[in-house]
Amino acid sequence: MCGLGAVTSSPQNRRMGEEASREGRRRTSLDSRSTLPAMCRWIAYTGPGLRLDELLIKPERSLLFQSRHAMESTFAINADGFGVGWYTDASGTPGTYHETRPAWNDENLASIAAHLVSPMFMAHIRAATSAVSRMNCHPFRAGRWLFQHNGAIGGFDRLRHDLDASIDPAVYATMKGCTDSETMFGICQSEGLDEDPPGAIARMISRVEAARAERHVTEPFNMTVAVSDGHTLYAARYGSNGDGPSLYHSASSSELAGLGGRLADLESAATIIVSEPLDDVQQEWLAIPPRTILTARGPHTQTAPLALPGMMA
Repeated sequence: MCGLGAVTSSPQNRRMGEEASREGRRRTSLDSRSTLPAMCRWIAYTGPGLRLDELLIKPERSLLFQSRHAMESTFAINADGFGVGWYTDASGTPGTYHETRPAWNDENLASIAAHLVSPMFMAHIRAATSAVSRMNCHPFRAGRWLFQHNGAIGGFDRLRHDLDASIDPAVYATMKGCTDSETMFGICQSEGLDEDPPGAIARMISRVEAARAERHVTEPFNMTVAVSDGHTLYAARYGSNGDGPSLYHSASSSELAGLGGRLADLESAATIIVSEPLDDVQQEWLAIPPRTILTARGPHTQTAPLALPGMMA
């Protein structure tokens, strides 16, 4: 999850949420089959070099807008920090920027986003259930890899020892935070992320599910993740007993043009993956099915069922 432990919002989130309710802002819960809420919101982009503010700030329902007015999340407010990760050279390592204050209250974000141009980037806004710290802000970075997550490993406190024990010691030594999200990333790295990213994500899910079964944990495991090495973007959606958190990708050039600005010139040269659409024309955004992984490089996308070892896909 964007944190770990019991699913409760931070005092700042609760305070902001009460204000949002008084103003009549709509909140939409997850699929009724999921008992854990979607917390954070994220976005990922692959395509021609693009200034980050074209997606993070300018659209009608930009990620910055969603930090106060999320429409497909239990909490409308995502105020517990944010992060951005980007590549400027596909052969190199990514840059990152993390902050614990709300995205709308960071004076540096708009300036950075207005000047950074990247062909591959991702960003994340956090609604925490545990410590608010830069170490717990997404996206996480390891070598050339970026990883971000929304959702929760239900009963993580009871599973953490088993899951951490499955992580390669060299990988574990680099981990700095305390979230289930970073544990998932560590398992992916230990399960062959460099050689087989889709397979590593699927094997991570299977490890979590095996631990849940071993410890008789009934709380569900729900997730969306985005992973990139600077060349290719991978996004997966999974729910142990339902659809899992919402996840969409851009369907064609029409919604890119509709967002205006530089995006209007991209035509069908890019792919955007989002927790929720960046405008009201939701039919122009395709939902990524549950238990599916999407692979994207520029406009080229491919979806496939998650190949879950020892599980029904």
